[in-house]
Amino acid sequence: MSHAHHHRPERRQAADDDGGVSQAGHNKHAGHSVEMFRTRFWVCLVLTIPALIWEPMLQDWFGYRAPEFPGAAYIPAVFGTAVFLYGGHVFLQGAARELADRLPGMMTLIALAILVAFLYSAAVTLGFPGHALWWELATLVTIMLLGHWIEMRSIFQAQGALKELAKLLPDTALRLVDGDKTEEVPVDQLEDGDLVLVRPGAGVPADGTVKSGRSSVNEAMITGESNPVDKDEGDRVIAGTVNGQGSLRVAVTGTGEETALAGIMRLVEQAQGSRSRAQALADRAAFFLTVVALGAGVITFFAWLFFGATLDFTITRTVTVLVIACPHALGLAVPLVIAISTTMGAQSGLLVRDRRGLEEARNLQAVVFDKTGTLTRGEHRVVETVTDGIAENEALRLAAAVERDSEHPIAQALLKSAEESELKLPQAQGFGSLPGHGVEAEIEGRRLKVGGPALLKKLDIVAPSGLANAAARFGERGQAAIYLVEGKTVLAAFAVADAVRPESREAVERLHAEGIEVALLTGDSQAVADAVARELGIDTVFAQVLPEDKAAKIEELQAGGKRVAMVGDGVNDAPALVTADIGIAIGAGTDVAVEAGDVVLVRSDPRDVSRIVALSRASYRKMLQNLWWAAGYNIVAIPLAAGVLAWAGIILAPAVGAILMSASTVIVAINAQLLRGAKL
Repeated sequence: MSHAHHHRPERRQAADDDGGVSQAGHNKHAGHSVEMFRTRFWVCLVLTIPALIWEPMLQDWFGYRAPEFPGAAYIPAVFGTAVFLYGGHVFLQGAARELADRLPGMMTLIALAILVAFLYSAAVTLGFPGHALWWELATLVTIMLLGHWIEMRSIFQAQGALKELAKLLPDTALRLVDGDKTEEVPVDQLEDGDLVLVRPGAGVPADGTVKSGRSSVNEAMITGESNPVDKDEGDRVIAGTVNGQGSLRVAVTGTGEETALAGIMRLVEQAQGSRSRAQALADRAAFFLTVVALGAGVITFFAWLFFGATLDFTITRTVTVLVIACPHALGLAVPLVIAISTTMGAQSGLLVRDRRGLEEARNLQAVVFDKTGTLTRGEHRVVETVTDGIAENEALRLAAAVERDSEHPIAQALLKSAEESELKLPQAQGFGSLPGHGVEAEIEGRRLKVGGPALLKKLDIVAPSGLANAAARFGERGQAAIYLVEGKTVLAAFAVADAVRPESREAVERLHAEGIEVALLTGDSQAVADAVARELGIDTVFAQVLPEDKAAKIEELQAGGKRVAMVGDGVNDAPALVTADIGIAIGAGTDVAVEAGDVVLVRSDPRDVSRIVALSRASYRKMLQNLWWAAGYNIVAIPLAAGVLAWAGIILAPAVGAILMSASTVIVAINAQLLRGAKL
């Protein structure tokens, strides 16, 4: 699509520029893994135990004596140093990276705290008067590693659904060669055009088109649709979905990176990495908090010295301030919510291409729907039947049977409607076309004709008043009137029109319940548009709008101060999708390359628009809660760590500071996970 590369350059650029910074937890964890933090935590925990056992202060507190032998006094120093070098290395490395980027943050604070504690303790051990902080240093590093391990696990769990998606793809496929022989080949060896056999219960190895066979396929993992989808010759199937009872022969159309599944995974990763306003706010707050913490550390140091405290006490206070003020929870507050919300969206068939789009959805005041293919099926159906002396289903059964051999769109509308009503069609004899007027055939011994008003004119028949009034009503609504005729008697009149999707009414009702105005935008006539709007309870109608004028209608609504979402199929709606505050591409099925939309609705279900609003509001609430908690707790924690309540005997050890800091990070992580329970 030509518009793809011009889509909101400022947004796209922002996403590209700092995708790495905000990608689920900032680049403070670049190159880090859950396993690395877990291993370092357990090793440091084991190394910390001797440092605690042989610490003289703890021996006094708990009234025990550790075994004494030559050099026993140096055990805390040896093991404290080992913990600093092995466990603290991660934080020192992170700080170096932050300082190189000129973005001092949480790693800088932790590194500063452990470095001060290490250098001071080493000086005391080598003869400087004071009390060494080896046990505080060891427990501090160990607890920080635990906090980071929990944080990384939370992030990876949030992104884990993507990994689960990847696991859906089978490793091998049964390729058909020489007619009906099969050979088992690795999926990555499949090429476009290959024919593969998908047995009952097997996973579909690649995107493709059904060449033969009938089955139903479970597509829940891709579209969120819980009911199996029937597949027949010519239907598309998606890699990673699971075949039901029948066996299918599928012609491969996309493998590996070309599959819908790979496209979905790329989109979710892109969304989790794209910047959001809340993310930028969190980054600014974290930077501000780092500056405050460093300032508080310096003030604490000089204030205690000024008041005559020992260097030992002063350094301990300073280290505690630096540790407790780490804006760690703040760094996790937003990325974790982003990771979870985009993954939840993907699992529900809502693919977020741009985070800002999802973030804006909570403020929507108007949603504009394209009509054809969005609120309607984009295919004609019988939308009303009026009969004279015959049951409605019977009339439809006979008319569809007459039209069975016709290729005309009206014929297809009758046939599809009969099929959806599960009517069994009798065989037609002596089918004949009446050019420009309709068709005729013999059904169950009756000579029947089907056609429009021209047929009645040709036969010189007048429809009974009930049917004539109905036909006039159909005309007012821009619907075609089709008649079923036997001899000189008109048995029924059918209204044929682009059928409204059964979900559309509920979609409009849900948006109205949220206080959001709904508008209809279509190139169709005013009569057709008004009829659809009346049926669905839509507030505003823009009819007879040319594709190039659609964007202007969006601007018209925006000029009234409204935040507008445009919902369209992404083909001729692209300019309008880009112009709207949020572009929502529907009808894309699995073609996830709909470049114009901020959000892609995999299921083509207009009800999903209200679910985007719900997801937006729920994730915004979680972000705010996390930001308030992460920043707010420091208002109490920093003064406490600095020792403002020392006069009352309340003094926090650095390790307690580390526990509080880690606890705030864990609280933020747990709160973000609670988003999973949000009702969409």
